[in-house]
Amino acid sequence: MARRVHGAAPPTYVVTKKGTSRFDLRDPYHLAVRISWPAFILLLIGVNLAINVMFATLYFAVPGSITGPPEIGPLEAFFFSFETLATVGYGVMSPGNLYGHAIATAEIICGMGFTAILTGLTFVRFSRPRAKIVYADSVVITAYNGKPTLMLRIGNARIDPLADAGARLTALLFERTEEGQGYRHSHDLRLRTGRLPVFSLTWTIMHTIDEASPLNGIDPDWVRARNLVLFLNFEARDPALAATVHDVHQYGPDDIECGHRYVDAVSTDADGRVVADLSLIGATEPDQ
Repeated sequence: MARRVHGAAPPTYVVTKKGTSRFDLRDPYHLAVRISWPAFILLLIGVNLAINVMFATLYFAVPGSITGPPEIGPLEAFFFSFETLATVGYGVMSPGNLYGHAIATAEIICGMGFTAILTGLTFVRFSRPRAKIVYADSVVITAYNGKPTLMLRIGNARIDPLADAGARLTALLFERTEEGQGYRHSHDLRLRTGRLPVFSLTWTIMHTIDEASPLNGIDPDWVRARNLVLFLNFEARDPALAATVHDVHQYGPDDIECGHRYVDAVSTDADGRVVADLSLIGATEPDQ
């Protein structure tokens, strides 16, 4: 079974919001940090081209604003704008009158600001710490010490171990009141082990389903009727980065397997070394 790495594939449970936009132009910083690298690069190229087309149009609109070649066409104005925005200036073309100097001055100021913003956003995207956690494709419900237990397995995909790792598992359930109104309520699930001092290989997060559990009586029909969604909040300290890393992952009703268990993903080789096969993080088999 293929593994699922954060950012590699969208979750199966998708929430659609109405009355709000996915990309808010009033919050450009969040937009620039949130989008993918290909979209970020395309956005920068598009903004750069738009700025240069605008200034090239201003230069070309007034004859004589650029001096140098015998004939100044739209292409020459565009390249002059590009060189001015980058503060390069090869000396072949230059502003030809007061209007040209004023436009060039405005473009140089714009170019300095664009370079500063580009540098800052690129640094933020490169320096943002990531957890790099491998998640099982599904959550299993199986017996553990004679009690039904919900299990969720994750793996540390980094070479170095993470320190003081913590997990919080929340169940989102559809419930109906005595008055007949439907609500979605969140319930924090009590975990057998909610923190690990060192997270180096794999971690199976467990919740015992007993009388006090909000998942008491769970089965495939119960999961569908309650539209169960699980949210895993992960937090740990990365000693290599000297920073705290966070991650959130979710599982929908189709990702919950009742009566299954995980296949062993950690073994010992011939030399006695512990080996974790992260490609088996999501591998399951029916209970025997």
